[in-house]
Amino acid sequence: MTYAVEVQNLSKSLDGSPILKNICMKVKQGEIYGFLGANGAGKTSLMKTLYHIMRPDSGTVCLLGENVVGGNSPVFSRIGSIIESPVFYNHLTAYGNLELHCGYMGAGYENIMETLSLLGLSETGNKTVGKFSFGMKQRLALARALLTKPELLILDEPVNGLDPQGIMHIRELLLRINTEYGTSILISSHILDELSKIADTIGIIDHGVMLGEISIDDINKKGIGLEEYYLGLLGGGGKGEEPYFSGS
Repeated sequence: MTYAVEVQNLSKSLDGSPILKNICMKVKQGEIYGFLGANGAGKTSLMKTLYHIMRPDSGTVCLLGENVVGGNSPVFSRIGSIIESPVFYNHLTAYGNLELHCGYMGAGYENIMETLSLLGLSETGNKTVGKFSFGMKQRLALARALLTKPELLILDEPVNGLDPQGIMHIRELLLRINTEYGTSILISSHILDELSKIADTIGIIDHGVMLGEISIDDINKKGIGLEEYYLGLLGGGGKGEEPYFSGS
């Protein structure tokens, strides 16, 4: 089995308090992996350790087959990401911001207009990003993540701030990218319904502990929905009685 993301025994503490506790996670190459947990459960902290924004105290992280803990790696040029609030140059246009990103990544500019069009931003013209709505900035962040056609996408709450139509558009776009290009996608959210519509596998984290990983197919075989399974793991009722499930 080939994994786009493989995390083993990852732990991290801040100011003496553990925020990630012996985390293990495996994202198969070519799948969409939904990372589910309440706000503050540890989703963003784990994604920061994956992308080397925050170094773990112990454990290993392999992305696209390369170990990334302990130093910068060229593998990050093959990865697109949205982690926490995206930061842009507000005095520049959407095109200008993506132009700078291409320069930073050492990529050509030929994909900029196509990518802006995919995210519904091709008509923004000379409008500077400082005048964008929050939802437009969120779509620009996704455009930046997709710009270099990465092999792996790491997306932290990418539909935050979008209206229902925008959420549906992003969902369809991610499914298309995954199907047409084989892009592996790790996407975090606390919106159960959205993850159930897009993910092949679900990982559930709570208070820094990975409660389990399970395929959507296996949840369906239990005759329950994702919400019932999730609440069962958290002790809130439902039929997910076991404390840990591992998808095949």
